[in-house]
Amino acid sequence: MEKVIYVLWRDAQTSPDAWRQTLRAALADKLLSLGAHGVQVNVADSDVEPATALRQQNTQPGIAGTVSVWIDSAVAMLRQPFDDAVRAVAPHLAAYLVTESQPIRNTRFVPRAGERTAGFSQLAFLTRPPRLTPEAWLDVWHNHHTRVAIDTQDNFLYVQNVVVRALTHAAPRYDAIVEECFPAAAMTDPLAFFDAVGDEEKFQRNLQAMMESCARFIDFDKIDVLPTSQYIVKAVHD
Repeated sequence: MEKVIYVLWRDAQTSPDAWRQTLRAALADKLLSLGAHGVQVNVADSDVEPATALRQQNTQPGIAGTVSVWIDSAVAMLRQPFDDAVRAVAPHLAAYLVTESQPIRNTRFVPRAGERTAGFSQLAFLTRPPRLTPEAWLDVWHNHHTRVAIDTQDNFLYVQNVVVRALTHAAPRYDAIVEECFPAAAMTDPLAFFDAVGDEEKFQRNLQAMMESCARFIDFDKIDVLPTSQYIVKAVHD
């Protein structure tokens, strides 16, 4: 089984909430009927408008969401029906084969199938800086930064998707796609984001530690960060 992430751009004539409904209902049903073992929708909709200040955009035009599918094979001829289904509702897309690691599983706000996950899901699209080899980049991220990200933030889901390869023509270069879920308060309260409510000193410590760690393996002028609503339509283990 392989995980494919479709990065999506929304037609400006379609409202975010109308498009959300299409993704989590009609598209998700189609993907499941084609044999997907799991389907997850992440979309920048009205529910995450309070988190607009957290958004960072370097890819033009700006990303509007993702659909993740777990399928038997990402080989082109076997994946084609899934590509066609996604392209029917999001003509502008890029697909990536990824390896998935979950340093934090969501046991705190366990999602119900098809319903919105509590809080919000922050997606980060990373590009490896030229100063680091692939091996050094992964070592810093996985073996050093992971602990910092867990210790300094109030994240209740942390998924590290390393891009194996792009699957569609002219896809933007991303080397990783990160998913982190936070409580709703973190959309507008930095102290809530950094697990330091009521403690300014802890907030400053956690913020500094996180920024220093990120700077070791991320170029901030290359990153895209997108607050989204997460819908796990079907978990892969169901």
